[in-house]
Amino acid sequence: MSRSNISPIDQNFDAQAAAELREKRKKTIENSLAKRHRKENTFRIFGFAAVISGLFFVVLLFGSILIKGLPAFWQTSITVPVFFDPSIINAGPKPVQRAGESPAQFQERYVAWQTEMGMVDWDALIVNGMIKKDPNLAAQRDDLTSIYTGSESYRLRDMVFANPALVGKTEDIKILTEANVDVWLAGNIDRDLPDDQQQLSPEVRQLADSMEAKGIIENTFNTKIFTNPDSRSAPATAGLAGAFMGSLFMMMIVIFISIPIGVASAIYLEEFAPKNILTDIIEVNINNLAAVPSIVFGLLGAAIFIGWMHLPISAPVVGGLVLSLMTLPTVIITTRASLKAVPPSIRQAALGLGASRVQTVFHHVLPLALPGILTGAIIGVAQALGETAPLLLIGMSAFVASVPTTPLDQSTALPVQIFLWQGNELRNFFEGRTAAAIIVLLALMIGLNSLAIWLRKKFEVRW
Repeated sequence: MSRSNISPIDQNFDAQAAAELREKRKKTIENSLAKRHRKENTFRIFGFAAVISGLFFVVLLFGSILIKGLPAFWQTSITVPVFFDPSIINAGPKPVQRAGESPAQFQERYVAWQTEMGMVDWDALIVNGMIKKDPNLAAQRDDLTSIYTGSESYRLRDMVFANPALVGKTEDIKILTEANVDVWLAGNIDRDLPDDQQQLSPEVRQLADSMEAKGIIENTFNTKIFTNPDSRSAPATAGLAGAFMGSLFMMMIVIFISIPIGVASAIYLEEFAPKNILTDIIEVNINNLAAVPSIVFGLLGAAIFIGWMHLPISAPVVGGLVLSLMTLPTVIITTRASLKAVPPSIRQAALGLGASRVQTVFHHVLPLALPGILTGAIIGVAQALGETAPLLLIGMSAFVASVPTTPLDQSTALPVQIFLWQGNELRNFFEGRTAAAIIVLLALMIGLNSLAIWLRKKFEVRW
C-alpha cells in the first residue's frame, strides 16, 4: 500500500506512535545514563572514603607512635660537678712498666691497681657533687644514691682508667636519673597508688620532686639512646647503638650479596636464557620463593649456616645471609620487570646497527632499566631491614650488652630490639623507648624508600 493511500487518521497514529517510541527510548537512555552516573558517583564516594580511611589509620598509627616515642628522646638527668677527690681515689697512680720488669710482673701490678680502683667509693664522688650543687641535700645523703642510675659510678671509674690525670680535677658530668625516677617525674606512674605498689620509697619520691622543682633535675635530650648498647642492670642507659650496628652490618651483607646475584640472575633469565622447561621451572620457583613466609628462611638459616656451616650464632653475618636469601626473589622479580619495560625497539635498533647481544643489553637496555632496578633493590633492602621472625630463629634475640665491631660479633637488630623492649618487665619506662626505637626504624625505612624515589626520578628516561 502506497503512502498516498494511508488515511490521515492512520498517519497521525503512526506519528504519535513514533513520537512515543522516541520518548520511550529517550527515557530509557536517560535512565541508563542516570544509573551509570549513580554507579560512578557511588564508586567515587567509596574510593574517596577508602582513601580517607586509609589516611586516617596511617595518621592514627604514626600519631600514636610519635606521641609515645618522642618524649623518650628526652630523659631526666643531673649535671653534677664531680670532684675526683684523691683522698677517695686512693689506689695510687696508674702503673708503668719498670726497667727490667717482666710483662707478667707488670700485669700482676696492673691487675692489683685495677682491683683497688674497683673498690673505690665512686658513688661518694657523685653524691658529694650533688651536695655541692645544693648543700640542703646533705640531710638526705643516703637517699641520693637512689636518684641516679647505678652504672654512672662505673662510668666515672672508666673515665679515670682512660685518663688518670682527672684525679684532683673537677668535671661537670651529666648523670642520668634512675629509670623509676624518670618514670615518676614523667608522670607515667599513678601517684595515688599506695606505697606498697610504688617502685620508689616515699622519701626518694619526695626528694625527686624537690630536686626537679629546684631545677637540679632537668629533662634534657637523651643522646645515650643512640650511643649506648642495651642494658639490663641499668635500664636508664639502654640504647640502640648495638642494634643499629647489627642492622648496618646485615644490610651491608644484603647489599653486597643479594643485589649483585639477583640482578645478574634476572639479566640472564630475561635476556640470555633459552625458553625451555628448565627456565620455566626456575621462574616458577622464584615466584614461589617470593611468597614464602620469612620465618621459613630463618629455619633454613638456622639449619644451614649455624647447624651445618657452624657460623657463630647471633652474629650479623648469619642474619645478613638469611636476609639475602629472603630478598633475592624480590630483587630478581623487580629487575626482570624493569628489563621487560624497556621497549623491544631499543634491542632491535641496537642489533640492527651491529651490536652484539651483550653490548645491546649492557650498553642500551640495562641503563634504561636502571631506575626500576635500583628502586626494586632498595625496597628489598628496606623490607629486609624490618624483618624480625627469621632473626629470632638464628639467635639474634639474645641479650648483647656491647656494640659489635665486626659482622662476626654477637649482636641484635633494630626490629629484634623493639621486640625485646616491648616485653621488658619495666613496662612504664620501656614502652616509650619501644616507640622511640620504632621511630628510628621507620625513619631509616622512609629514608631508604625516599632514596629509591629520588633515584627513579634522577635516572628516569621517557620515550
